Amino acid sequence: MLEAIQLTKTYDGISAVDHLNLKIEPGEIFCLLGPNGAGKTTTINLFLGFTEPDSGTATVNGLDVHQHPLETKKHLAYIPEQVMLYKSLTGLENLEYLTALAGHDHYSLMDLMGFLAQADLPKEAASRPVSTYSKGMRQKVGIAIALAKQAHALLLDEPTSGLDPSASFEFSQLLRGLSEQGVAVLMATHDLFRAIDVGTRVGIMRHGKLVDMLTTDELKHPDLERLYLKHMRGEIVPT
Repeated sequence: MLEAIQLTKTYDGISAVDHLNLKIEPGEIFCLLGPNGAGKTTTINLFLGFTEPDSGTATVNGLDVHQHPLETKKHLAYIPEQVMLYKSLTGLENLEYLTALAGHDHYSLMDLMGFLAQADLPKEAASRPVSTYSKGMRQKVGIAIALAKQAHALLLDEPTSGLDPSASFEFSQLLRGLSEQGVAVLMATHDLFRAIDVGTRVGIMRHGKLVDMLTTDELKHPDLERLYLKHMRGEIVPT
């Protein structure tokens, strides 16, 4: 569903993404780990078509993002660290407006409320202005938008940053539900525990390079933490 082939992007001679090769299949939750500046956000931006690669290819559902920017966006939903919604509108109004902009203006009120319910937004909150929402509630509206768009892939940039443990757990449950529906998920995160808990695979990124990739059934949190710290210190990690 999502594939990077020798994907490369530099800024002022510094590699943000360096010959990245990565494939994420439908139903996978791939957690991309790394410090600030590792290239995680640039990778997401390349899949979204927000920036052009210097070389290599990012594909969505087999389509080159650079060559088919509008078509590939139809298959994607994006949840950044801070979900951008219209604060004066209600959660329901945001969902209706943003899904209509994406070409899905045929939903009934019942349909829209159903998407919010699937995203676990409390029913009473749907009619309240988004300005009253917590970060976790705004993210749930983001998930509802992904459901309404019928997105085949979900891109997330630090989605659990600033969430309390309960909200983080709820968010992980929502991701599992999307995975079970066949959605491919790419999540950039600093949260090693959440990566182990929800991810099917994890990748460690450093200086734009994907330096390691493992399935989460191979790992426990202390193992991933030790491996991550070794890579960040530049130590040689046995294969």
